[in-house]
Parts: sequence; C-alpha cells; structure tokens
Amino acid sequence: MRLKALAAITALLLAQSALAFDHSHEQFARVLASHVQWVEGGSNSRVDYAALQAAPEDLERYLAELSAVEVTEFERWPGPEQLAFLINAYNAFTLKLIVNHYPVDSIRDIGSFWQSPWKQRFFTLLGEQMHLDQIEHEIIREPGRYDEPRIHFAVNCASIGCPALRPEPFTAVELEDQLEDSTKRFLGDASRNRYRDGSLEVSSIFKWYREDFQRGWRGADTLDSFLALYAGALGLDADAREKLASGRLRVRFLDYDWPLNRAD
Repeated sequence: MRLKALAAITALLLAQSALAFDHSHEQFARVLASHVQWVEGGSNSRVDYAALQAAPEDLERYLAELSAVEVTEFERWPGPEQLAFLINAYNAFTLKLIVNHYPVDSIRDIGSFWQSPWKQRFFTLLGEQMHLDQIEHEIIREPGRYDEPRIHFAVNCASIGCPALRPEPFTAVELEDQLEDSTKRFLGDASRNRYRDGSLEVSSIFKWYREDFQRGWRGADTLDSFLALYAGALGLDADAREKLASGRLRVRFLDYDWPLNRAD
C-alpha cells in the first residue's frame, strides 16, 4: 500500500510539475521575436500588428498560460519571478488590446470618453477580471511591494513616446540587466530625453510617476537625484551633472507622443 501511495504521490507531483508555469516565457519569446524589432539604433522598437493580427495563435496560447496562474501559486514565487510575470502580462495583454481593435492610430482611440483603454476589463489574471491599470498601478506600483521605478521603462503602452517594447520577454534570471538596459536605452534617446539650452528636457513619464522615482531607490529621494544616477545615459557634461546633483538644473517635461508604435 505504501508503494502504491508513493507512486500516486509521485505521479501527482510529476503532473503538477508538467503544468508549472514556464518562467522562461518561451511562448511570449516567440511572439516578440517574430513581431517586434529594434529601430533607431536600439532606442525604440516597432511592432508588426498586422502580422500579429493575422496569426495570433502564439499570443493567444501565452495569454492562456498567464490566465491559468492562480493567485496562490503566484504568491509562492520569489519577487523577480512575480515582477517579470507582471511586466510580461501587461505587455502581452496590451498587444492583445491593440490586435483586437487594429487598425488604430493610437491606443487612445480605443475605448470611449467614459472608459479609457486602460480601464477595460478584457482579460483574466490571478483569478479575476482585470484591466491594464490594475496590473500597473494596483499591483506593480503598490508601495512596499516591489518599489522598482525602472518598471516605467519596461511596461509598454503601444505608443511611440513609450519606452521600447523589448523583442524578448522579461525573465527573473535576466530581470536586473533587462531593467537597467531598458532604462538606459530610453534615457539615451534624445527624442524623448535631452539636455538642451541649459535645461534637461525629459519624458512626461517623470511627471506622471514622479513619486516612484523619489522613494529612495539607490538613495534617490528626489527626481533630480534619480536622473543624476543616469547622467551618463542622458549625455550630461560635467557642469550639467553638478547642477543636476545639486538641484540647480532646470527640468522640463516634454509632450508625450501617442501615435501607435507600429511597423511601417
């Protein structure tokens, strides 16, 4: 009887293992590699939404994998696995939202005056019907949970002004390197962040989410001190760096470019 019980337990564990979530996000990797490419020297990327709409099977399979994860399973994962999962979920469901309505000129063309595209409950995640804002603002940005400001350079809102959608998924193993790389790519793009005429002009992302950049990450308790961490990526000279570090550099926020990040 003990042997039979052990065999049954072993079979159950093997079955559970076979159904375990794939933290390499291989299915999403296929989607991204096929439909996303770096442009402008790697500071931005473009998505072939038309091709994705014509062949959505891989994306649909990945979304099904995401939706199958129960909250109890998610809570057992270490922080990097959770955060990679949430970033990929946001990006993948954003692709789904665009594909569902393509062709559109901007993500803001989806929805209505009464309900923005980010408030539409069109998918299931962690056992409940969700919208995109829920993933970003209520889970990822929840104070004390991850406290990772660089997620703003990882989640992609399908717009030209948004930090690039990487042609690869985020994974727990590569998360630190990927977040740092995405941050530097974005800050190094002079069309969205630049030093000009004695002022530092930066993306409106830094205005909308200012509080996230001054919560003490790597000692940064002001927006200026966060930006000073990336003075090299911003291309600041010695004088501008000194002014930024001392809070004497004027910082302006640029208008956001909302056209769709679609491939030509």
